[in-house]
Amino acid sequence: MKESPKYPNRCVIILSGGMDSTTLLYKILQEKKEVYALSFNYGQKHKKELEYAKKTCQSLKISHKIIELNSLTNAGLFGQSSLTSSETVPEGHYAAENMKSTVVPNRNMIMLSMAVAYAISLDCGAVFYGAHAGDHAIYPDCRPIFVERMQLAAEVCHYFPVQIIAPYLHQNKGDIVAEGTKLGVNYAQTWTCYKGGEKACGKCGSCTERLEAFKQNGIQDPLPYE
Repeated sequence: MKESPKYPNRCVIILSGGMDSTTLLYKILQEKKEVYALSFNYGQKHKKELEYAKKTCQSLKISHKIIELNSLTNAGLFGQSSLTSSETVPEGHYAAENMKSTVVPNRNMIMLSMAVAYAISLDCGAVFYGAHAGDHAIYPDCRPIFVERMQLAAEVCHYFPVQIIAPYLHQNKGDIVAEGTKLGVNYAQTWTCYKGGEKACGKCGSCTERLEAFKQNGIQDPLPYE
């Protein structure tokens, strides 16, 4: 017989420091959950996002850990993704073929596995992550079938099942901004740009999608751009 987690109202969230996961954090806090945030440094050029994740957790007074995965990048396990190598980050929309260079192989499976382990150690039964419909075209580990298969594994990897919850899986970034605005998300405290500059570039796929999301909602993006 399957056991049950001791703290069902406790949960783990994978918090990148970007718009989607930050909005999700606000959403689950509104649901009065006890939240533990995990962020990952995997050698990404835009590690500036981790500073924003840290600031958000400090302002919301929630537990936050940053896990170092640099050794995986240094060992070549993440291949030649333009996010972790000297290759130039492409510009344009996510629908473009060249955006495949931003794929970090199996990144979300690794992060979700660690988040599930953390949830088990906290005796809680839920992990949240902010995959959304805009990611489906390029990122295999953000697609519904990936979440479904990871869920199957998370149900049997321990004495009690762990839920992997991705509420935005069938919503786009514009929908997320609409919800985040109602939740009072401080989007000035989020980072999206993949290039890792002092200011957001406004041209990479991530910036392009972000700007479109604000435009869709008739809202000015509070981040400064080059």
